[in-house]
Amino acid sequence: MITVTTAEITAWIGQFLWPFFRISSLFMFMPLIGAAAVSPRVRLVLALAIAFLMAPLVPDVPAVEPFSAQALMITLHELAVGFSGALLLHIFMAIFTSAGQVVSTQMGLAMAEMVDPVNGISIPIIGQFYQLASFLLFLAINGHLVVIDLLLASFDFMPVGGVTKLDDMLVELGKLGSWVFSGALLVSLPAVTAMLVVNLTFGVMNRAAPQLNLFSLGFPMAMLCGLLGLMLSFIGASSLFIELTDEVLQLLNMFWRR
Repeated sequence: MITVTTAEITAWIGQFLWPFFRISSLFMFMPLIGAAAVSPRVRLVLALAIAFLMAPLVPDVPAVEPFSAQALMITLHELAVGFSGALLLHIFMAIFTSAGQVVSTQMGLAMAEMVDPVNGISIPIIGQFYQLASFLLFLAINGHLVVIDLLLASFDFMPVGGVTKLDDMLVELGKLGSWVFSGALLVSLPAVTAMLVVNLTFGVMNRAAPQLNLFSLGFPMAMLCGLLGLMLSFIGASSLFIELTDEVLQLLNMFWRR
């Protein structure tokens, strides 16, 4: 006769439930998968499928009562770990949105905005273009698969029910603002430099021939030169994108190895 104790049943449920909280927290808020255009049911089913596949590979989890204070603390811990990874990926994607906003301002297209389906706000159309390109490149280099692999490895370094310095992690996430601005400057530097040369040229022409109506000529020329600079800047953008992606994956690996 086979007997199953309550502790064994709790351990079996926890072996799937605690990893599910970490995975679902990441998928609900990370870019692409956590976008508003993706149905919450799709994200939930995807998190359930990944948790079902990862459960046998996760180290043994502590057997605690589901409705106890310790279970609540473990749940909050797992949700915070997944949310920190999603927040880091959002910071990474903000680099390209910020770069597009800088280029839009230099081209005179700052008022040409459209609704961003990912964040639910209106951003300049060039920023939307940069963001869409970054999403496609991230998928092309299998960045989403690397994130899932790092998430699985995080259970070895940040076990379920372990002690993690989440406050230090959140402080370091707040310090990444400078990384966003420096990365956006690197991405937009070719187009911004081209627009600076164009504006200086029109400034010299205005001083040499004030009678010319350069305002009516300058706007379409600035837009045309900006689009040309934007096209040329994307020629070498793949190598820069790979470098920034490697940095964010290293940061994600560092956060999940605490």
